[in-house]
Amino acid sequence: MSRDLLVEPRTEHASDLTAPDLAEPHAAEQHTHRPAERSTTTRTVIPDVAGIVPAQRRVLRRVTLDDTFAIVGSLAAAAALSTLLFGWFAPLSGAIGWVVVTYLAFLVLYTVVVSLTGSRETVTDKLITVLLYSAGLALVAALSFVVIYTLVRGREALFFHPNFFTETMELAGPLDPLDVGGILHAIVGTLIQISIALAITVPLGIVTAVFLNEFPGRFARFVRTVSDAMTALPSIVAGLFIYAAVILIFTHQRSGFAAALAISVMMLPIMIRASDVVLRLVAGNLREASYALGAPRWRTVWHVVLPTAKSGLVNAVILGTARGIGETSPVLLTSGMTAVLNVNPFSGPMISLPLQVFEFVKSPEPTMIARGFGTAAILISLVLILFTLARAFGGRGPGQLSRRQGARLAAASQRDEARIAARTSPTPTPSPVLSAPASTPNPEESSL
Repeated sequence: MSRDLLVEPRTEHASDLTAPDLAEPHAAEQHTHRPAERSTTTRTVIPDVAGIVPAQRRVLRRVTLDDTFAIVGSLAAAAALSTLLFGWFAPLSGAIGWVVVTYLAFLVLYTVVVSLTGSRETVTDKLITVLLYSAGLALVAALSFVVIYTLVRGREALFFHPNFFTETMELAGPLDPLDVGGILHAIVGTLIQISIALAITVPLGIVTAVFLNEFPGRFARFVRTVSDAMTALPSIVAGLFIYAAVILIFTHQRSGFAAALAISVMMLPIMIRASDVVLRLVAGNLREASYALGAPRWRTVWHVVLPTAKSGLVNAVILGTARGIGETSPVLLTSGMTAVLNVNPFSGPMISLPLQVFEFVKSPEPTMIARGFGTAAILISLVLILFTLARAFGGRGPGQLSRRQGARLAAASQRDEARIAARTSPTPTPSPVLSAPASTPNPEESSL
Protein backbone atom coordinates (compact mmCIF):
# COMPACT_ATOMS: atom_id res chain seq x y z
CA MET A 1 0.00 0.00 0.00
CA SER A 2 1.28 3.47 -0.83
CA ARG A 3 2.05 5.95 1.89
CA ASP A 4 -0.30 8.46 0.24
CA LEU A 5 -3.27 6.25 1.02
CA LEU A 6 -2.60 6.55 4.75
CA VAL A 7 -2.75 10.32 4.74
CA GLU A 8 -5.78 11.67 6.60
CA PRO A 9 -8.18 13.74 4.45
CA ARG A 10 -7.73 17.45 4.76
CA THR A 11 -10.34 20.08 4.03
CA GLU A 12 -9.04 23.06 2.16
CA HIS A 13 -10.56 26.43 2.83
CA ALA A 14 -10.63 29.39 0.52
CA SER A 15 -7.94 31.13 2.61
CA ASP A 16 -5.49 28.27 2.02
CA LEU A 17 -5.61 28.67 -1.75
CA THR A 18 -2.86 30.67 -3.33
CA ALA A 19 -3.12 32.95 -6.29
CA PRO A 20 -1.91 30.39 -8.83
CA ASP A 21 -4.51 27.94 -7.56
CA LEU A 22 -7.24 30.52 -8.00
CA ALA A 23 -6.00 31.56 -11.39
CA GLU A 24 -5.65 28.05 -12.77
CA PRO A 25 -8.64 25.98 -11.66
CA HIS A 26 -8.21 23.50 -14.46
CA ALA A 27 -4.66 22.78 -13.42
CA ALA A 28 -5.74 22.26 -9.85
CA GLU A 29 -8.48 19.96 -11.00
CA GLN A 30 -6.09 17.94 -13.07
CA HIS A 31 -3.74 17.75 -10.11
CA THR A 32 -6.55 16.54 -7.87
CA HIS A 33 -7.61 13.76 -10.20
CA ARG A 34 -4.17 12.13 -10.33
CA PRO A 35 -4.68 8.83 -8.55
CA ALA A 36 -1.03 7.94 -8.37
CA GLU A 37 0.09 11.15 -6.66
CA ARG A 38 -2.74 11.93 -4.16
CA SER A 39 -5.81 9.94 -3.24
CA THR A 40 -7.96 10.30 -0.19
CA THR A 41 -10.43 8.05 1.55
CA THR A 42 -13.90 9.41 2.44
CA ARG A 43 -15.51 8.27 5.62
CA THR A 44 -19.28 8.19 6.11
CA VAL A 45 -20.26 9.27 9.59
CA ILE A 46 -23.62 8.00 10.84
CA PRO A 47 -25.10 10.40 13.39
CA ASP A 48 -26.32 9.13 16.69
CA VAL A 49 -30.15 9.34 16.50
CA ALA A 50 -30.79 7.78 19.86
CA GLY A 51 -31.18 11.11 21.61
CA ILE A 52 -33.09 12.93 18.84
CA VAL A 53 -36.80 13.36 19.52
CA PRO A 54 -38.84 13.15 16.28
CA ALA A 55 -41.04 16.12 15.49
CA GLN A 56 -44.72 15.55 16.18
CA ARG A 57 -47.26 16.28 13.48
CA ARG A 58 -49.56 19.17 14.26
CA VAL A 59 -53.27 18.38 14.20
CA LEU A 60 -55.06 21.46 12.90
CA ARG A 61 -58.60 20.42 13.87
CA ARG A 62 -57.74 19.51 17.44
CA VAL A 63 -59.35 21.70 20.10
CA THR A 64 -57.08 22.17 23.07
CA LEU A 65 -58.05 22.91 26.66
CA ASP A 66 -56.92 26.52 26.29
CA ASP A 67 -59.19 27.01 23.27
CA THR A 68 -62.15 25.57 25.13
CA PHE A 69 -61.46 27.74 28.15
CA ALA A 70 -61.14 30.87 26.00
CA ILE A 71 -64.41 30.22 24.12
CA VAL A 72 -66.50 29.22 27.13
CA GLY A 73 -65.08 31.95 29.37
CA SER A 74 -65.56 34.67 26.75
CA LEU A 75 -69.11 33.52 26.05
CA ALA A 76 -70.03 33.47 29.75
CA ALA A 77 -68.48 36.91 30.32
CA ALA A 78 -70.31 38.31 27.26
CA ALA A 79 -73.65 36.93 28.48
CA ALA A 80 -73.09 38.44 31.94
CA LEU A 81 -72.10 41.81 30.44
CA SER A 82 -75.19 41.88 28.19
CA THR A 83 -77.43 40.99 31.10
CA LEU A 84 -76.01 43.88 33.11
CA LEU A 85 -76.48 46.28 30.22
CA PHE A 86 -80.07 45.20 29.54
CA GLY A 87 -81.14 44.94 33.15
CA TRP A 88 -79.19 47.62 35.05
CA PHE A 89 -77.05 50.12 33.19
CA ALA A 90 -78.80 50.82 29.86
CA PRO A 91 -82.46 51.17 28.84
CA LEU A 92 -82.28 48.21 26.47
CA SER A 93 -84.79 45.41 25.98
CA GLY A 94 -85.63 42.58 23.63
CA ALA A 95 -84.27 39.07 23.12
CA ILE A 96 -82.86 39.78 19.65
CA GLY A 97 -80.95 42.81 20.91
CA TRP A 98 -79.57 40.80 23.81
CA VAL A 99 -78.30 38.10 21.43
CA VAL A 100 -76.65 40.67 19.14
CA VAL A 101 -74.93 42.51 22.00
CA THR A 102 -73.82 39.21 23.54
CA TYR A 103 -72.27 38.06 20.29
CA LEU A 104 -70.40 41.33 19.71
CA ALA A 105 -69.12 41.32 23.28
CA PHE A 106 -68.06 37.70 22.87
CA LEU A 107 -65.96 38.57 19.81
CA VAL A 108 -64.22 41.40 21.63
CA LEU A 109 -63.55 39.40 24.79
CA TYR A 110 -62.39 36.34 22.87
CA THR A 111 -59.94 38.45 20.88
CA VAL A 112 -58.52 39.91 24.10
CA VAL A 113 -58.19 36.50 25.78
CA VAL A 114 -56.43 34.92 22.79
CA SER A 115 -54.07 37.89 22.39
CA LEU A 116 -52.74 37.33 25.93
CA THR A 117 -50.95 34.13 24.92
CA GLY A 118 -50.87 34.16 21.12
CA SER A 119 -49.30 36.16 18.35
CA ARG A 120 -51.06 38.42 15.92
CA GLU A 121 -51.39 35.65 13.32
CA THR A 122 -52.87 33.31 15.94
CA VAL A 123 -55.45 35.89 16.99
CA THR A 124 -56.49 36.52 13.39
CA ASP A 125 -56.75 32.81 12.65
CA LYS A 126 -58.88 32.02 15.70
CA LEU A 127 -61.13 35.03 15.16
CA ILE A 128 -61.82 34.07 11.53
CA THR A 129 -62.49 30.48 12.65
CA VAL A 130 -65.05 31.68 15.18
CA LEU A 131 -66.77 33.85 12.55
CA LEU A 132 -67.02 30.94 10.11
CA TYR A 133 -68.41 28.59 12.74
CA SER A 134 -70.87 31.28 13.77
CA ALA A 135 -72.11 31.63 10.19
CA GLY A 136 -72.67 27.86 9.97
CA LEU A 137 -74.50 27.77 13.29
CA ALA A 138 -76.70 30.71 12.26
CA LEU A 139 -77.66 28.93 9.04
CA VAL A 140 -78.50 25.69 10.87
CA ALA A 141 -80.45 27.61 13.52
CA ALA A 142 -82.53 29.49 10.94
CA LEU A 143 -83.35 26.31 9.03
CA SER A 144 -84.18 24.44 12.24
CA PHE A 145 -86.44 27.26 13.39
CA VAL A 146 -88.39 27.24 10.12
CA VAL A 147 -88.85 23.47 10.16
CA ILE A 148 -89.73 23.22 13.87
CA TYR A 149 -92.14 26.17 13.75
CA THR A 150 -93.91 24.69 10.72
CA LEU A 151 -94.22 21.28 12.37
CA VAL A 152 -95.50 22.75 15.63
CA ARG A 153 -98.17 24.88 13.95
CA GLY A 154 -99.31 22.04 11.72
CA ARG A 155 -98.96 19.16 14.17
CA GLU A 156 -102.72 18.73 14.63
CA ALA A 157 -103.31 18.17 10.92
CA LEU A 158 -100.18 16.06 10.42
CA PHE A 159 -100.10 13.65 13.35
CA PHE A 160 -103.69 13.28 14.55
CA HIS A 161 -105.76 13.01 11.37
CA PRO A 162 -104.74 10.42 8.73
CA ASN A 163 -107.43 11.71 6.35
CA PHE A 164 -105.19 14.74 5.76
CA PHE A 165 -103.17 12.61 3.31
CA THR A 166 -105.94 10.52 1.74
CA GLU A 167 -108.82 12.96 1.12
CA THR A 168 -109.38 16.13 -0.87
CA MET A 169 -111.13 19.38 0.01
CA GLU A 170 -114.06 18.64 -2.26
CA LEU A 171 -116.51 18.01 0.62
CA ALA A 172 -114.79 20.14 3.29
CA GLY A 173 -115.50 23.77 4.14
CA PRO A 174 -113.71 26.43 6.17
CA LEU A 175 -115.67 25.63 9.33
CA ASP A 176 -115.26 21.85 9.16
CA PRO A 177 -112.94 20.17 11.67
CA LEU A 178 -109.62 18.63 10.76
CA ASP A 179 -111.04 15.12 10.48
CA VAL A 180 -112.74 16.16 7.25
CA GLY A 181 -110.82 16.91 4.06
CA GLY A 182 -107.19 16.66 3.05
CA ILE A 183 -104.53 17.65 0.53
CA LEU A 184 -104.29 14.57 -1.68
CA HIS A 185 -105.17 16.61 -4.77
CA ALA A 186 -102.38 19.12 -4.03
CA ILE A 187 -99.76 16.40 -3.50
CA VAL A 188 -100.64 14.68 -6.78
CA GLY A 189 -100.73 18.00 -8.64
CA THR A 190 -97.29 19.00 -7.34
CA LEU A 191 -95.76 15.67 -8.33
CA ILE A 192 -97.23 15.82 -11.83
CA GLN A 193 -96.20 19.43 -12.43
CA ILE A 194 -92.65 19.05 -11.15
CA SER A 195 -92.20 15.80 -13.14
CA ILE A 196 -93.18 17.54 -16.38
CA ALA A 197 -90.95 20.51 -15.53
CA LEU A 198 -87.97 18.22 -14.81
CA ALA A 199 -88.54 16.32 -18.06
CA ILE A 200 -88.27 19.63 -19.91
CA THR A 201 -85.52 21.42 -18.01
CA VAL A 202 -83.02 18.64 -17.18
CA PRO A 203 -82.08 17.66 -20.76
CA LEU A 204 -82.42 21.22 -22.07
CA GLY A 205 -80.40 22.75 -19.24
CA ILE A 206 -77.58 20.20 -19.33
CA VAL A 207 -77.34 20.29 -23.14
CA THR A 208 -77.19 24.08 -23.05
CA ALA A 209 -74.44 23.98 -20.43
CA VAL A 210 -72.48 21.50 -22.54
CA PHE A 211 -72.87 23.81 -25.55
CA LEU A 212 -71.58 26.78 -23.56
CA ASN A 213 -68.46 24.85 -22.52
CA GLU A 214 -67.67 22.74 -25.58
CA PHE A 215 -68.53 25.22 -28.33
CA PRO A 216 -67.28 28.63 -27.16
CA GLY A 217 -67.88 31.63 -29.36
CA ARG A 218 -69.95 34.76 -29.78
CA PHE A 219 -73.25 32.93 -29.79
CA ALA A 220 -72.24 30.99 -26.67
CA ARG A 221 -71.40 34.24 -24.88
CA PHE A 222 -74.80 35.63 -25.92
CA VAL A 223 -76.61 32.54 -24.59
CA ARG A 224 -74.67 32.72 -21.30
CA THR A 225 -75.61 36.39 -20.90
CA VAL A 226 -79.29 35.65 -21.52
CA SER A 227 -79.31 32.72 -19.05
CA ASP A 228 -77.58 34.84 -16.39
CA ALA A 229 -80.14 37.61 -16.88
CA MET A 230 -83.03 35.13 -16.59
CA THR A 231 -81.89 34.07 -13.12
CA ALA A 232 -83.21 37.39 -11.81
CA LEU A 233 -86.52 37.08 -13.68
CA PRO A 234 -89.51 37.69 -11.37
CA SER A 235 -91.75 34.69 -11.07
CA ILE A 236 -94.88 36.68 -11.83
CA VAL A 237 -93.39 37.64 -15.21
CA ALA A 238 -92.88 33.96 -16.07
CA GLY A 239 -96.50 33.27 -15.16
CA LEU A 240 -97.72 36.17 -17.30
CA PHE A 241 -95.60 34.98 -20.22
CA ILE A 242 -97.08 31.47 -20.15
CA TYR A 243 -100.56 32.87 -19.61
CA ALA A 244 -100.27 35.13 -22.68
CA ALA A 245 -98.32 32.75 -24.94
CA VAL A 246 -99.98 29.42 -24.12
CA ILE A 247 -103.32 29.84 -22.38
CA LEU A 248 -104.71 32.77 -24.39
CA ILE A 249 -103.50 31.46 -27.76
CA PHE A 250 -103.59 27.65 -27.61
CA THR A 251 -105.28 25.97 -24.64
CA HIS A 252 -107.78 28.70 -23.61
CA GLN A 253 -107.90 27.19 -20.11
CA ARG A 254 -105.71 26.89 -17.06
CA SER A 255 -104.09 23.48 -16.67
CA GLY A 256 -101.29 21.62 -14.98
CA PHE A 257 -99.24 21.57 -18.18
CA ALA A 258 -99.29 25.35 -18.37
CA ALA A 259 -98.18 25.52 -14.74
CA ALA A 260 -95.36 23.08 -15.53
CA LEU A 261 -94.22 25.32 -18.39
CA ALA A 262 -94.16 28.32 -16.07
CA ILE A 263 -92.16 26.34 -13.52
CA SER A 264 -89.75 25.30 -16.29
CA VAL A 265 -89.11 28.94 -17.16
CA MET A 266 -88.06 29.54 -13.56
CA MET A 267 -85.97 26.37 -13.25
CA LEU A 268 -84.11 26.54 -16.56
CA PRO A 269 -81.74 29.48 -15.89
CA ILE A 270 -80.81 28.13 -12.46
CA MET A 271 -80.01 24.72 -13.91
CA ILE A 272 -78.03 26.16 -16.84
CA ARG A 273 -75.97 28.41 -14.61
CA ALA A 274 -75.19 25.72 -12.03
CA SER A 275 -74.36 23.11 -14.69
CA ASP A 276 -72.15 25.59 -16.54
CA VAL A 277 -70.10 26.26 -13.42
CA VAL A 278 -69.72 22.54 -12.73
CA LEU A 279 -68.64 21.68 -16.27
CA ARG A 280 -66.02 24.41 -16.17
CA LEU A 281 -64.34 22.60 -13.28
CA VAL A 282 -63.67 19.48 -15.35
CA ALA A 283 -59.93 19.32 -16.02
CA GLY A 284 -58.93 20.04 -19.59
CA ASN A 285 -56.34 17.26 -19.66
CA LEU A 286 -59.17 14.70 -19.41
CA ARG A 287 -60.64 15.99 -22.65
CA GLU A 288 -57.19 16.11 -24.25
CA ALA A 289 -56.48 12.51 -23.24
CA SER A 290 -59.78 11.39 -24.73
CA TYR A 291 -59.09 13.23 -27.98
CA ALA A 292 -55.57 11.78 -28.07
CA LEU A 293 -57.03 8.27 -27.92
CA GLY A 294 -59.11 9.04 -31.00
CA ALA A 295 -62.52 9.56 -29.35
CA PRO A 296 -64.87 12.01 -31.07
CA ARG A 297 -66.28 15.02 -29.29
CA TRP A 298 -69.68 13.52 -28.49
CA ARG A 299 -68.11 10.41 -26.99
CA THR A 300 -65.72 12.56 -24.94
CA VAL A 301 -68.63 14.54 -23.54
CA TRP A 302 -70.75 11.46 -22.87
CA HIS A 303 -68.08 9.21 -21.33
CA VAL A 304 -65.61 11.69 -19.81
CA VAL A 305 -67.06 15.13 -19.11
CA LEU A 306 -70.54 14.22 -17.85
CA PRO A 307 -69.47 11.30 -15.57
CA THR A 308 -66.75 13.48 -14.04
CA ALA A 309 -69.24 16.26 -13.25
CA LYS A 310 -72.09 13.93 -12.24
CA SER A 311 -72.27 14.97 -8.59
CA GLY A 312 -72.25 18.67 -9.49
CA LEU A 313 -74.94 18.14 -12.11
CA VAL A 314 -77.09 16.41 -9.51
CA ASN A 315 -76.70 19.46 -7.28
CA ALA A 316 -77.75 21.66 -10.20
CA VAL A 317 -80.90 19.58 -10.65
CA ILE A 318 -81.60 19.85 -6.92
CA LEU A 319 -81.25 23.64 -7.00
CA GLY A 320 -83.58 23.89 -9.97
CA THR A 321 -86.13 21.58 -8.37
CA ALA A 322 -86.05 23.53 -5.12
CA ARG A 323 -86.63 26.74 -7.07
CA GLY A 324 -89.54 25.33 -9.07
CA ILE A 325 -91.35 23.26 -6.46
CA GLY A 326 -91.97 26.24 -4.21
CA GLU A 327 -93.22 28.71 -6.82
CA THR A 328 -96.64 30.20 -6.16
CA SER A 329 -97.12 33.23 -8.45
CA PRO A 330 -96.72 31.50 -11.84
CA VAL A 331 -98.85 28.56 -10.68
CA LEU A 332 -101.56 30.95 -9.47
CA LEU A 333 -101.87 32.43 -12.97
CA THR A 334 -101.59 29.23 -14.97
CA SER A 335 -102.96 26.24 -13.02
CA GLY A 336 -106.09 27.64 -11.40
CA MET A 337 -107.80 26.76 -8.12
CA THR A 338 -109.62 23.51 -7.49
CA ALA A 339 -110.58 21.28 -4.58
CA VAL A 340 -110.99 18.15 -6.72
CA LEU A 341 -108.34 15.59 -7.64
CA ASN A 342 -107.27 16.00 -11.27
CA VAL A 343 -104.63 13.70 -12.77
CA ASN A 344 -104.89 15.02 -16.32
CA PRO A 345 -102.39 17.88 -16.74
CA PHE A 346 -103.84 18.93 -20.12
CA SER A 347 -107.44 19.49 -19.06
CA GLY A 348 -108.90 21.43 -16.18
CA PRO A 349 -107.27 23.26 -13.26
CA MET A 350 -104.69 21.47 -11.13
CA ILE A 351 -103.62 22.87 -7.76
CA SER A 352 -100.19 22.39 -6.18
CA LEU A 353 -98.87 22.43 -2.61
CA PRO A 354 -97.57 26.05 -2.58
CA LEU A 355 -100.85 27.31 -4.00
CA GLN A 356 -102.78 25.22 -1.47
CA VAL A 357 -100.76 26.76 1.36
CA PHE A 358 -101.54 30.22 0.00
CA GLU A 359 -105.23 29.36 -0.14
CA PHE A 360 -105.33 27.90 3.39
CA VAL A 361 -103.53 30.67 5.25
CA LYS A 362 -105.82 33.37 3.78
CA SER A 363 -108.65 32.04 5.92
CA PRO A 364 -109.02 33.38 9.48
CA GLU A 365 -110.20 30.00 10.75
CA PRO A 366 -107.68 28.15 13.02
CA THR A 367 -108.40 24.81 11.34
CA MET A 368 -107.58 26.20 7.90
CA ILE A 369 -104.37 27.77 9.21
CA ALA A 370 -103.40 24.42 10.75
CA ARG A 371 -104.04 22.79 7.36
CA GLY A 372 -101.85 25.44 5.75
CA PHE A 373 -98.90 24.77 8.06
CA GLY A 374 -99.39 21.02 7.67
CA THR A 375 -99.28 21.43 3.88
CA ALA A 376 -96.08 23.49 4.21
CA ALA A 377 -94.55 20.70 6.29
CA ILE A 378 -95.46 18.18 3.58
CA LEU A 379 -93.80 20.44 1.00
CA ILE A 380 -90.61 20.62 3.07
CA SER A 381 -90.63 16.84 3.52
CA LEU A 382 -91.09 16.32 -0.22
CA VAL A 383 -88.11 18.52 -1.01
CA LEU A 384 -86.04 16.64 1.60
CA ILE A 385 -87.00 13.26 0.09
CA LEU A 386 -86.07 14.41 -3.42
CA PHE A 387 -82.77 15.75 -2.14
CA THR A 388 -81.96 12.48 -0.35
CA LEU A 389 -82.77 10.36 -3.40
CA ALA A 390 -80.69 12.58 -5.67
CA ARG A 391 -77.70 12.45 -3.32
CA ALA A 392 -78.03 8.68 -2.98
CA PHE A 393 -78.10 8.01 -6.73
CA GLY A 394 -75.74 10.67 -7.99
CA GLY A 395 -74.03 12.36 -5.10
CA ARG A 396 -70.73 10.49 -5.21
CA GLY A 397 -67.70 12.37 -6.36
CA PRO A 398 -65.58 11.43 -9.36
CA GLY A 399 -63.75 8.16 -8.79
CA GLN A 400 -65.89 7.17 -5.79
CA LEU A 401 -67.70 3.93 -6.60
CA SER A 402 -70.22 1.93 -4.66
CA ARG A 403 -69.71 -1.76 -3.94
CA ARG A 404 -71.90 -2.82 -6.83
CA GLN A 405 -70.14 -0.45 -9.23
CA GLY A 406 -66.74 -1.66 -8.02
CA ALA A 407 -67.72 -5.32 -8.51
CA ARG A 408 -69.09 -4.55 -11.98
CA LEU A 409 -65.90 -2.70 -12.90
CA ALA A 410 -63.72 -5.56 -11.63
CA ALA A 411 -65.73 -8.08 -13.66
CA ALA A 412 -65.39 -5.93 -16.78
CA SER A 413 -61.64 -5.67 -16.21
CA GLN A 414 -61.36 -9.46 -15.95
CA ARG A 415 -63.30 -9.89 -19.18
CA ASP A 416 -61.05 -7.38 -20.92
CA GLU A 417 -57.95 -9.14 -19.60
CA ALA A 418 -59.18 -12.51 -20.88
CA ARG A 419 -60.05 -11.05 -24.27
CA ILE A 420 -56.66 -9.34 -24.62
CA ALA A 421 -54.83 -12.51 -23.53
CA ALA A 422 -56.75 -14.57 -26.07
CA ARG A 423 -55.99 -12.07 -28.80
CA THR A 424 -52.26 -11.80 -28.06
CA SER A 425 -51.58 -15.52 -27.48
CA PRO A 426 -49.90 -17.23 -30.46
CA THR A 427 -52.29 -19.39 -32.44
CA PRO A 428 -51.09 -22.96 -32.94
CA THR A 429 -50.21 -23.69 -36.55
CA PRO A 430 -51.52 -26.99 -37.92
CA SER A 431 -48.77 -29.59 -38.29
CA PRO A 432 -48.21 -30.86 -41.85
CA VAL A 433 -49.59 -34.31 -42.59
CA LEU A 434 -46.82 -36.74 -43.41
CA SER A 435 -47.93 -38.83 -46.34
CA ALA A 436 -46.07 -41.38 -48.39
CA PRO A 437 -44.64 -39.96 -51.54
CA ALA A 438 -46.44 -40.94 -54.63
CA SER A 439 -44.56 -43.54 -56.62
CA THR A 440 -43.42 -42.28 -59.95
CA PRO A 441 -43.79 -44.72 -62.81
CA ASN A 442 -40.59 -46.30 -64.04
CA PRO A 443 -40.12 -45.63 -67.73
CA GLU A 444 -38.63 -49.06 -68.24
CA GLU A 445 -41.63 -50.72 -66.61
CA SER A 446 -44.02 -48.59 -68.59
CA SER A 447 -42.24 -49.57 -71.77
CA LEU A 448 -42.61 -53.20 -70.88
